[in-house]
Amino acid sequence: MPLTQQLKSKYEKLWEQMVFHPFVVEMGDGTLPPEKFKRYFLQDYVFVRDLVSMTSMGMAKAPDMDSASRLHAFLTGILDPENDLFMRAFDELGASEAEYSSASASPTTRGFGDFLVRTGLEGGFEDVLAVLYVTEGTYLDWGTRLLAEGKPPENPIYQEWIYLHGPDVLGDLVAWMGQYLDNADPGAWHGRIDELFHTALRYEYLFWQVAYEGDAWPDD
Repeated sequence: MPLTQQLKSKYEKLWEQMVFHPFVVEMGDGTLPPEKFKRYFLQDYVFVRDLVSMTSMGMAKAPDMDSASRLHAFLTGILDPENDLFMRAFDELGASEAEYSSASASPTTRGFGDFLVRTGLEGGFEDVLAVLYVTEGTYLDWGTRLLAEGKPPENPIYQEWIYLHGPDVLGDLVAWMGQYLDNADPGAWHGRIDELFHTALRYEYLFWQVAYEGDAWPDD
């Protein structure tokens, strides 16, 4: 069994909890309260900065031009169409420029972001790719499922967010990352692959959870 499939099988329960989280189910049904999506989007807007940082460091460590180009294309997708959606969504959700510009990381977002940046700084190209495989692969999983089930919610922001994580946008990237990781020299992992995969998956689940339930630093 390929390495990525071994890891998905080992952590199948957690993977399923992430891609079938009530946040995802309700977003697909169109019943997710807008205030929960707003809370999620504000934190995702903060989180993306660290995702971009890690991916940029991964590009710098890429073993060849093709690998670097694929990560560059992924970054372009984040910095252009996704950023445009952020701006339109904040307007639709009633988040002012002052609110989203000054948004600070929740405890979970801070922990996840620090994990990404540390992976980019200390890890190799394969380490960065392993984390991206989880962050993008889980989103591709639920996005593909919701599209296949024909669940376009009436909310146009929900619709667009689902499409941006479907096979037309993420399919080729995730397939390439999986193939690359499955063919990588095992010596490149330094025993970290399982920990990286599991930690990233844990954070992805927690990110939905705190968007759904709330997460905040304690008051002084």
